[in-house]
Amino acid sequence: MIEISTDKSRLDIDTIHRYLSEEAYWSRGISRELVERAIEHSLCFAAYDDGRQVAFARVVTDYATFGYLADVFVLPSHRGSGVGKMLMRAVMKHPELQRLRRWMLVTRDAHGLYRQFGWNDVAAPERMMEIVVKNPY
Repeated sequence: MIEISTDKSRLDIDTIHRYLSEEAYWSRGISRELVERAIEHSLCFAAYDDGRQVAFARVVTDYATFGYLADVFVLPSHRGSGVGKMLMRAVMKHPELQRLRRWMLVTRDAHGLYRQFGWNDVAAPERMMEIVVKNPY
């Protein structure tokens, strides 16, 4: 049975760091120190199967107006089993995130998942700006 938790003391930092530094296209080479700092300053969600962490997501937020969804992953062993949907449902229904005015995320390949939870393409991309540092790690 899958359990979703926001308890940071339960996070398997080794699993999170390994995935983000070795498998995720967006954070290859990221140091453990940076992963730990990102976790410290975010609302984190993890999915557990029989006590073993199998998925992760974090929201960078001020808990008032804005949330940035980041570092979402499901381990290959649990993909296609609904864990990603369970994780997203928990994120979107979290009581401290209900009144946010704007949510953002960046994804290369998971648009279908996020659209199921109300996410859309940016309505006015001409208003959006960014700074992207290539190969920061």
